[in-house]
Amino acid sequence: MKKFALFFGALVGILIVVGFFLPTQYNVSRAQLIKAPPAVIHSHVNDLNKWEGWAPWLEEDPTLIIILGEKTSGVGASQSWHGKDGNGALTFTQSSPDTGIDYDISFNDGSYKCQALIHFRDLAGSTLVTWEMTGDMAVPVLGGYLALNMDLMVGPMFEDGLKELKSVVEENSNSKKPA
Repeated sequence: MKKFALFFGALVGILIVVGFFLPTQYNVSRAQLIKAPPAVIHSHVNDLNKWEGWAPWLEEDPTLIIILGEKTSGVGASQSWHGKDGNGALTFTQSSPDTGIDYDISFNDGSYKCQALIHFRDLAGSTLVTWEMTGDMAVPVLGGYLALNMDLMVGPMFEDGLKELKSVVEENSNSKKPA
């Protein structure tokens, strides 16, 4: 038992030391090709009222309660939320029908802040939509481990959201074409 305790103590010590040296910055990025011009996609991304139709958060946490700000589209649009996994808020800082949106996001009463974007690249008839989030988990020891896992935690949600956005945009675009 004494050998096990020494081994376990050494292992914990190593994990703590390694944690101090791991990078705490992270970047999560996913992309999806959508058959629509940037301005059409922008109408779904720039309006927080429309996020419920494609954003993956409610599927991940059905207890989520989203509160829209006074302004719901364009620069300054905002929303906050709370659910079983905590709370957060976001505010649009940039918005363009040609290039997409940028927004600041915070979690757990502002304890963790990051920047995110949903950008467009016009590819003549289709648009490459990139959803990205960058930040710094500046928490001693644990921050590096959290940063290492951000892609695994957030990436699949971005993938699901982009697939839903593609479905919503392409379905709306096809229904508006003359028969």
